[in-house]
Amino acid sequence: MGDHGRGLNASRLPGEVSPFRAGLACRCPRCGRGPLFAGFLSVVPRCAVCGLDLREQDSGDGPVAFIVLIVGFLVVGAALLVEVRWGWPLALHLVVWLPLAAALCLVLMRPFKATLVALQYRHRRETLGGEV
Repeated sequence: MGDHGRGLNASRLPGEVSPFRAGLACRCPRCGRGPLFAGFLSVVPRCAVCGLDLREQDSGDGPVAFIVLIVGFLVVGAALLVEVRWGWPLALHLVVWLPLAAALCLVLMRPFKATLVALQYRHRRETLGGEV
């Protein structure tokens, strides 16, 4: 059968943590057990379990760009649907959709940032203190 049946796991080493699993759980990208955040979005300097140095990580504005596009698509689509079907007044749209958009952005921020940090670790380990 060869390497064709291995799919997305083809480049993952045995025992290596999936970057998506570590990211969605907000855990260390190397061991998958230590917490990644010290506060809401502050990345810990070092993993408490495996000692991975995370001081050099920088996810930049990547998570925000994805979140704004996803939340914007969902909220604008829902607002348009509601407007066409029920014709809400403008004030009701503002009261419903603005807090919903803000809440969705805040809820998605940690897992998206953690996933980007885990993907950076997986593909650029030398800059995150990991072994190559």
